[in-house]
Amino acid sequence: MIDIIYSLLRAMAHVVGAEQVLVDSWESIRDFLELGGNVLFLIGGLLVVLWTLMLERLIYFYSGHRKLVQAVLSDWESRRERHSWHAHRIREAMIAEVKMALQKNLPLIQALVALCPLLGLLGTVTGMVGVFEVIAVSGTGNARAMASGVSKATIPTMAGMVAALSGLFLSVWLQRKAEREVELLGEHMTMDH
Repeated sequence: MIDIIYSLLRAMAHVVGAEQVLVDSWESIRDFLELGGNVLFLIGGLLVVLWTLMLERLIYFYSGHRKLVQAVLSDWESRRERHSWHAHRIREAMIAEVKMALQKNLPLIQALVALCPLLGLLGTVTGMVGVFEVIAVSGTGNARAMASGVSKATIPTMAGMVAALSGLFLSVWLQRKAEREVELLGEHMTMDH
């Protein structure tokens, strides 16, 4: 699978004349993945899913959300009666509908951000198991073999932390933006007295 992706990227880079840059970058990435072990593939896949969900939310906030708010406000303003208990419940239901649309995928995004360091910790544990295996087989005299296990222990930890940090700010911002938008909608949907 990775070879197929590499071949496609190389063909595209050849067209634009950046084949050597791609080859150098790809080799650096491949070396990094080999040093960190298989857990880096999990962290990378998780990061792709995380950023896909966050980009979807950004696109929604700046396109689909405005349309929904306009529709809800239009429906509310077109109501003749806006002061009874029944009207108040309809208003709450309309606000809840918008809130649900705003909150879509936000708990999943927050869970994925929290999962990144845990996968890094998994890489740490698997790397240290490799170190202990080397020590059990050859003792502490084979520093080169132990270094491989240590890199497999530390690189996934770093990658998991970087992945979590890359999504932490935006996930908090998305949550706060959703809360602000719900408050603004509630202020715009006035009740007649």
